[in-house]
Amino acid sequence: MGCLAKAGHQVIGVDPQPQKVEFINKGRATIIENGIDELIAEQHRAGNISATTIVADAIQGTEASFICVGTPSTPTGHLDLDAVFKVAGEIAKALIGKRDRHVVAVRSTVLPGTGDRVAKLIEEVSGRKNGVDFAVVSNPEFLREGTSIEDFHSPPFTLVGSDFAWSTEVMRNVYTMIGAEFIATTPRVAEIMKYACNSFHALKITFANEVGNICKKLEIDAREVMRIFCLDTKLNVSKAYLKPGFAYGGSCLPKDLKALRTIAHDHYIECPLLESVGQSNEQQKERVCDQIQRLRKQNVGFLGLSFKAGTDDLRESPIVDVIERLLGKGINVRIYDPHVHLSQLTGANKNYILQKIPFIARFITNDLSRVIGDSELIVVVNREAGVAEALAKIPTEKIIYDLADLGRNLKDFEGSYIGIAW
Repeated sequence: MGCLAKAGHQVIGVDPQPQKVEFINKGRATIIENGIDELIAEQHRAGNISATTIVADAIQGTEASFICVGTPSTPTGHLDLDAVFKVAGEIAKALIGKRDRHVVAVRSTVLPGTGDRVAKLIEEVSGRKNGVDFAVVSNPEFLREGTSIEDFHSPPFTLVGSDFAWSTEVMRNVYTMIGAEFIATTPRVAEIMKYACNSFHALKITFANEVGNICKKLEIDAREVMRIFCLDTKLNVSKAYLKPGFAYGGSCLPKDLKALRTIAHDHYIECPLLESVGQSNEQQKERVCDQIQRLRKQNVGFLGLSFKAGTDDLRESPIVDVIERLLGKGINVRIYDPHVHLSQLTGANKNYILQKIPFIARFITNDLSRVIGDSELIVVVNREAGVAEALAKIPTEKIIYDLADLGRNLKDFEGSYIGIAW
C-alpha cells in the first residue's frame, strides 16, 4: 500500500479487523518492517492512503483491486484458499453496481488455475462478464520480509499473467514507477512462478549445506568453495542448464555426481538431495520411454544419438538407454546422427555403445531423409542443422516427439507434435 501510494496512486486498504483499519487511517503501520512506519505516515499525511472494512467503498472508486490474503498449507500439503474465495466473493458483490471495468489482481501465492476459479465465482455472483466488465490477473509478489520496500522498488521483474490486453495495460500503468522489466504472460505461468522460484531457492540452500557438510568432514573451508563456485556466472549462477527437456548425460556429470555421493557415503554423511539427482534423471528417461510406448508406433526414428549436439560422445548418453529399452520391447528403431561414425569411434566411447547396443550398426545411418521416411514416430533428440527444415516438410500423419525444443522452428507443421515438457 505504502509503495503504491508513494508512486502517486490513491490506495484504499480493506481489512475485516477494525483495529488495522484504524491504524492505517491514523497513519500507522500494521506490521513491523524496516521503513514502513515512516512510509505509511508520510503517505497518510499526503492523503494518498486510507482504509476501510467495507469492500464496496474501495471497489467503487478504483480501477484495480489486489487480493493479498494468506494461503496457508493444509495438513495434507495443499493450500487453504478459503480466504481468497471469500474476498473474491465480496469483490463480486461490490461489482454488481459498478459500471466501469475493474481488474482483480491475485497477489497471494495460489495454485495454477485459481484465477480461473476466481473469475468464475465473480461472474456467478456479480452477473458481470469476465474479460468485458472485469478481469482477473495473476500478479505474484516476490518481496522478502525485512527488505520488502527495497524489493518493491527493485524487483528482478514485474510479472502479470492476464488473458486480456486491456487488463494487462491497467497493471502496466500501476507499475510505471518500477524500472524492472514488465513481463506479460498467461495467468497459469504467473501462478506457478512463485513455486518455481521458492523451490529453487530452497534447492540452492540445501545444495550449499550438503556441499558444506562434505567439505567440513574433509577439513575444507566450504565458505571458500562456495565463494569460488558463485564466481562462475557463465554456468553455475546463470541461466545455463535451466531449460526443461531431456535427461543429462555425458562423461562428466554422471561420473562426478556419483563421485561426490561416494565421498559423502564413505564419510557417513547423508546427502538426500545429491542422492535424489541421479534418481530423478533416471525417471526422466523412463518418462520418455513410457511416452513413446503409449503412442503405439512400431517404427520410431531418433534424430540424435550423442549426449548433445555437435559431438560424437556417446558415453552416458541418456537416449542410448531409451533406445536400448525400446529395442527390448521389439520396436523398430532408426537413428540419425551426422557426427557419429562407428568406424571412427575408439576407446571408452566405442566400448560404451557396443556394450549397450551391440548391433548398433544395424540401426544408425547418416541419411536423414531415410530415417524420417521409415518412421511413424520421429523423436528429436538434438538440435542438429537441417533437422527443422526436413521435419517441416514431412507428411502430417507422422508424429514428432520433441526432446530438444525444436518446435519453435516448426510453426508450419500441421501434424501431431508433442513436447517433452511443453
